[in-house]
Amino acid sequence: MHDLVIRGGLIVDGTGAASYHADVAVKDGKIADVGPRLGAGKREISADGAIVTPGFVDIHTHYDAQISWDPYLTPSSWNGVTSVVMGNCGIGFAPAKAQDRDWLIGLMETVEEIPSASLKEGIRWEWESFPEFLDATEKRKYAIDIGAQIPHAALRTYVMGKRGAANEPASPSELEQMSRLVREGMQAGALGFTGTRSANHRSMEGVDAPGYGVDVNEVTTLAKAAGSVGKGGIIGFIVDWLDLDSEIAWLQRMRRESGLPVWLALNQTYDAPQKFADILDRMDKGAAAGAPLYGQTPGRPLGGLIGLTSSRNPFMMHPSYKAIAHLPLEERVVRLRDPVFRAKLLSEKVEAQSEIFRTITGRFSRMFRLGDPPDYEPPFEKSVEAMAQARGMNPAELVLDIMLERDGHELLFTPLANYADGNHDALRKMLMHPRAFLGLGDGGAHVARTCDAATPSFMLTHWARDRKRGPTLPLEDVIRLQTSRPASIFGLGDRGVLAPGRKADINVIDFKNMRLRAPEMLYDFPCNARRLVQRADGYVATVVSGEPIFENGKATGAMPGTLIRGAR
Repeated sequence: MHDLVIRGGLIVDGTGAASYHADVAVKDGKIADVGPRLGAGKREISADGAIVTPGFVDIHTHYDAQISWDPYLTPSSWNGVTSVVMGNCGIGFAPAKAQDRDWLIGLMETVEEIPSASLKEGIRWEWESFPEFLDATEKRKYAIDIGAQIPHAALRTYVMGKRGAANEPASPSELEQMSRLVREGMQAGALGFTGTRSANHRSMEGVDAPGYGVDVNEVTTLAKAAGSVGKGGIIGFIVDWLDLDSEIAWLQRMRRESGLPVWLALNQTYDAPQKFADILDRMDKGAAAGAPLYGQTPGRPLGGLIGLTSSRNPFMMHPSYKAIAHLPLEERVVRLRDPVFRAKLLSEKVEAQSEIFRTITGRFSRMFRLGDPPDYEPPFEKSVEAMAQARGMNPAELVLDIMLERDGHELLFTPLANYADGNHDALRKMLMHPRAFLGLGDGGAHVARTCDAATPSFMLTHWARDRKRGPTLPLEDVIRLQTSRPASIFGLGDRGVLAPGRKADINVIDFKNMRLRAPEMLYDFPCNARRLVQRADGYVATVVSGEPIFENGKATGAMPGTLIRGAR
């Protein structure tokens, strides 16, 4: 008698192999068998007309704080995710001295856009060291599994204090102390070490995040420390790519000297739309020379929803808007509808320094109504710029009118990366490249302007089924990209495949009728802070370690999730 049998589904096993019809049997939290007409189970789930896949593995989240108050780690678990990895981009909360907690909270707020009030109210500080952080995480109950990485910014601040936060050079003794703490964290079960070399990541004081611009010898030494433990792991960095050759060279050096896989964030930008192809070319050459790197790329354009309820809008840098930004929404709407105020606002000119803010404040050809169902691959003809041209309007005036719809609740989709060509062709090239893998969903982060944690559902509805403006992807590859592919790269070989002996993390999905909903703004973070979430219809069941945690979109109350300690 099996504990659970999932009957008669189309098995998409996570390897990329052709799908087939079979049953899946579960015993003691693991897959016992996959095949036709398996024996009875104490519990059975009908998968007739549905696909059966491994649970999705999301290796790029920022749930470092949300684990304190949300055992479901939503919206990831709503979208079929059964394993998440946090501690990305070098940003996190361990190790942390008591006197540094508020500073680390401020850094998380500015880099990952999680409200500081929620962080201060919600985090239960039960640790100082990274091993103690893992212990505190392990004590709690969760619906899904959680892995953690050692963040460079927290590590540097812990060892060097204000000097570390200011990116001053580490002394030999400080570097040795950081190395010792990395070894200690890896020994305790960290999945890897992460850092940032991106100017987009800055502290509350406007200073680059700890680790930005420091000597590459420091990060290479810390990567070597992670690899020296001999328990596997992975190294990951966000890089600005100011000099491709030098950046690739130190990443490859890190790969050789640490002996661990190294990933880098891979995106197409507006300012240099072909640079991603140059990066992939250098990665191919490096792999041929024995120093392979992995590119972590998203499943849809990175960006967000801009508007008056979002954390960003096209007028956020205008002096007139800054003067009313603190007002409640209702009062801002009244002011923005006032003809005199509108005229003054629209007359103001701003010069954004970063590519991101140039897009948000002035690239009206990259602003679109998202719609319901949401359209993440809209043509130029549907942009604010095109609509304004057709109406003979100033696009800034039109975007203001749109944002004022629904009493100021209307939002616009604004892709900030991976949409330079006005379609998803570049994304498709990245996703299918042998050196790339799916990631950068940022679950738990940027909560007031985006919700890419719903990417797993988008991969199914858009890439495997509904895409109209270019080729789709085979269903088997779409599942592989978010199961065995990230799991194998991150050393999680016990999951990501439907095969006997693997962990029984499983999704049963009504693929034909699956629907990705439009994002919605909730006010359910601590202190009633806002966050965007996105759900999908069609998940018949999500199973973790053999226990259903959701059935037909409703939580069962089961909490089988655990801390993932180290690679396996």
